[in-house]
Amino acid sequence: MIVRTTRAAVALLCATAVAVLPATTAQADQIRDDQWHLRYLKTVEVHKISQGEGVTVAVIDTGVDPHPDLRNNLLPGTATYSGGSGDGRQDGDPGGHGTGMAGLVAAHGRGSSGALGIAPKAKILPVQDAADKKTIGPDDAAKAIEWATAQGADVINISAGLSSTSRLRAAIEAAIAADIVVVAAGGNRPADFLVPFPAAFDGVVAVGSIDRQGRLADHSVTGNKIVITAPGIDIRSTSRGGRYSDTWGTSNAAAIVAGAAALVRSRYPDLSAKEVVHRLTATADDKGAPGRDEEYGYGVLDIVAALTADVPPLEGDAQPTGAATPEQTRSSSAAPDGGSAGNVLTTIALVGCAAVVLFGLLIAFLIVMLVRRKKRTAPRPPY
Repeated sequence: MIVRTTRAAVALLCATAVAVLPATTAQADQIRDDQWHLRYLKTVEVHKISQGEGVTVAVIDTGVDPHPDLRNNLLPGTATYSGGSGDGRQDGDPGGHGTGMAGLVAAHGRGSSGALGIAPKAKILPVQDAADKKTIGPDDAAKAIEWATAQGADVINISAGLSSTSRLRAAIEAAIAADIVVVAAGGNRPADFLVPFPAAFDGVVAVGSIDRQGRLADHSVTGNKIVITAPGIDIRSTSRGGRYSDTWGTSNAAAIVAGAAALVRSRYPDLSAKEVVHRLTATADDKGAPGRDEEYGYGVLDIVAALTADVPPLEGDAQPTGAATPEQTRSSSAAPDGGSAGNVLTTIALVGCAAVVLFGLLIAFLIVMLVRRKKRTAPRPPY
């Protein structure tokens, strides 16, 4: 869904990005088939490995309605915006933005029907930071992050684009220091030109969007802050009043990655937040230019690989969102200075330089010898 901002033009775009579908029985039966991203991410195989048991994901958004496909996973939360009240289990946005994001993370559906989330046994901690998606402020979001951190959330999802404030930065840094995986939307064109905050903060998993064919979505903002990409076009999920929504944007992609982080944390409970992100990025399907790039980040989310691959641990305090190349991230034999290939090239260059110097000295020596020989054989000049 369109990233939430206070601009009127963006609000108009947001309004056109959502199609709310009726909550009929037929619709509930059809919704699972319409969730194409589940097939793309091979969730049938994924859920045989992990379903997010024991993990809590804080959804910082417009609140979360107790949708029939979601209510069993919905914990009591809070409201942090000025004048707000309640426990977060109500969605103030007409389009049901927060309910949609929560459904993408952890909807449990109704048997084989209804919406299904990426981590259907994870718990959702709803933190309502705005009355609706058009009125959110960065400090209200900061309060929400602070509260979620204090409650011991394992993952925080922020499907919004905001301006930067010192309090928001401090809240993000405190959450990361508390070993929480923080995931945020990477921004949507034309509303955003650059990756917005909080996605632009160091240590946050900034998520871009792909379409049904796995190509970068036209709306997805690019830049060196993008960490990973995930489905973000024609995404169906839960909405207010027991209904469903059909939406697009990096908001959806971020919620999907947050669900994937919950699966990894559940399967590997001893991994730190940095290692969880490392596992997601190291196993991503590399797209675009080889290695990390400004369109796909480390690549497209591959949850099966993230749950099953043999991923070497990070060394020291290395950050998976930093400037390390994917070869350094993915190969246990890669050296910190660029790996064995870089060492070979450096050696060749040094040998080449030495050869050039020696050749130059040889030429100089031969010239000197020739000059001296000419002086010895030349006739003496008259006195």
